[in-house]
Amino acid sequence: MTGKLIIREARESDLAALIALFAADDIGGHGDTTDEAAFRDYLRAFSAIAASSDQTLYVAELSGEVAGTFQTSIATTLTGRGACFMIIEAVQTRDDLRGQGIGRQMIEFCIAEAKSRGFSRVQLISNGKRKDAHRFYERLGFEPSHLGFKMALK
Repeated sequence: MTGKLIIREARESDLAALIALFAADDIGGHGDTTDEAAFRDYLRAFSAIAASSDQTLYVAELSGEVAGTFQTSIATTLTGRGACFMIIEAVQTRDDLRGQGIGRQMIEFCIAEAKSRGFSRVQLISNGKRKDAHRFYERLGFEPSHLGFKMALK
């Protein structure tokens, strides 16, 4: 990796690069696209995330370019005596920059942030097809502990 990685909150001006990152993901199956007709959907979602006090969208910037992204959400539950925890979502590193420690720095950022805020844990889910990602998360100290379920509503 050449240069210093900067992790910061995403800006609206990052949207095109973020959309391209998600559209290039052929495993996720989220239907992301760089088609200009979809831009207003991304802008609406970005605005909702930016307005939320419990969600933050980040970019990892390298030499002035978006190298990766992730989103965090904060949840509070009655279990665990009212525990607060961080959920990490949508972790992506640009294909041409994988294997350079960017993903590790993004996840370590999340862990440090959660610790500094006194949260009980960080958690994430990963597509069952992403075996490399699973090994990556386990190397960082995550343990597979639960089985997740989803139901598509569209």
